[in-house]
This record gives sequence, C-alpha cells and structure tokens, in this order.
Amino acid sequence: MTDTNALRECIENRGMSMKFVAEKSGILRETLYNRLRTGDFKISEISALSNVLSLSRDERDEIFFA
Repeated sequence: MTDTNALRECIENRGMSMKFVAEKSGILRETLYNRLRTGDFKISEISALSNVLSLSRDERDEIFFA
C-alpha cells in the first residue's frame, strides 16, 4: 500500500506542485489526485513518479511498497 502522506511530503519538500509532477510524469492531474486518494498506483506511474522526484530505490520502496 502506498504511503500517500509520504508521497505528498516528498513532492512538497522538493518544491514541486502537483500539477508540475503530473505533467512531467505523464499522468493526468485528476488521475494523480485520485491515486493519492486511493493509494492504488500502477507500476508505470510509480516508475514515472520515481524519475520525476529523483527517488532512490529505498525512498521509492518506503513510499510505494510500505
């Protein structure tokens, strides 16, 4: 299950907006908000978000595979 609070905090700590992250990751803004609500991300979305946020493997695992 995704730790959506940790993901939101990570985005905020990197000084990025949800809109920016959605655009750079190729995810519709509405879809990103829905995923943050449900915590149900696809593998392709996890990969894209990890790249945009420059997450290490440990950070990625802590957020998406908690």
